[in-house]
Amino acid sequence: MSTNQNLAWPLMKNNLAKRDFDQVIEFLGQEDPILTQSSQVRAFEEEWSAWLGVKYSVFVNSGSSANLLTMCALRERCGTGEIIVPPLTWVSDIASVLQCGFKPVFADIDLHTLGMDNQQILEKFSSQTKAVFLTHVLGYNALKQSLLDELKVRGVALIEDVCESHGATFNGRKLGTFGLMSNFSFYYAHHMSTIEGGMICTDDADLYETLRMLRAHGMVRESSSSELKQAYYRQHPDLNPDFIFAFPAYNVRSTEINAVIGRSQLKRLDGNNKLRTENLEIFLEHLDPEKYETDFATQGSCNYAFTLVLKRPDPVLCDKVMQALRRSGVEFRRGTSGGGNQLRQPYLKKIAGEKEFEKYPNVDHVHFYGFYIGNYPGLEREKIMTLCSLLNSLSGEEAHDV
Repeated sequence: MSTNQNLAWPLMKNNLAKRDFDQVIEFLGQEDPILTQSSQVRAFEEEWSAWLGVKYSVFVNSGSSANLLTMCALRERCGTGEIIVPPLTWVSDIASVLQCGFKPVFADIDLHTLGMDNQQILEKFSSQTKAVFLTHVLGYNALKQSLLDELKVRGVALIEDVCESHGATFNGRKLGTFGLMSNFSFYYAHHMSTIEGGMICTDDADLYETLRMLRAHGMVRESSSSELKQAYYRQHPDLNPDFIFAFPAYNVRSTEINAVIGRSQLKRLDGNNKLRTENLEIFLEHLDPEKYETDFATQGSCNYAFTLVLKRPDPVLCDKVMQALRRSGVEFRRGTSGGGNQLRQPYLKKIAGEKEFEKYPNVDHVHFYGFYIGNYPGLEREKIMTLCSLLNSLSGEEAHDV
């Protein structure tokens, strides 16, 4: 096999199909279509709720906006305090915690799930803990029953970030249905796309109404509850009912066009997820377990990007991996989700301290020796096998020193 073979392997390919654009064209062909948030958004929310298995969903313009509104709603519900968060996640999870006045408390990751180590989460509880903000990284489930049980006993909320794990399950139940609220992202490279977009899901009726208002300037008229709106009208008779602002909020609404794409994409999400899962199994089964981590917790997983993590710290092998991927035209991201250890980032060093990252060795290993590689439904299995063969042929420090 030539080491210069170009595999032409992007992070994502063909995630938006012709049928999606056909749906948009048909929608735009209507006489005087409404383009801002309206009936298509509501239909997408209802269909997503049914697919996931929750009562309520709120469609917003990005997964990051979903993070932000979730933290805002949590603050309205229980005030500020501490939120236990992972150092391996997208920046907006931690940013939303900070922006809403909470204090982030970190727990290291479990290398088998890439999510927070559940035992470390329990050790980080304090009297100020308001929630655990758990990220299900790259399709792997990060939950254990012991954590759910302890959260229930302590009365601490679980918030699930499922932006990278659409369709993954724990004990046969979809992730995103276990917490008080959950967040999803429909960015182009994720399991399904609305180009840009996000969803907040909950079974709590009061939080649902709060989220609807927070999405659109805090306006009471955005609530779906007639009872809630009438209460505000009675309490504020001096205000125009169309312009009562319950919260100092945001405008993070999405559009009808994004919702049309989402409704089209949702129809084939399960089928695409099945193909992605099969791809991951091939990838992990054919990697050399002496050089790379292959024992990830794949039960119930729903992967959209292959996890390539070196078994041991090995700068020589790491450099060879990156060179081989680049030569072969395989797009990758070093550090996996969010670029690795968030505690090494400038914004967090200012808050947590210059050396706080040293306390989290597992995420630091992934920061330097972990990668993700695109996994999409149309990925040819021959490419997966070729890449595994190439990676397995690389030697690291031990072989170099012999």
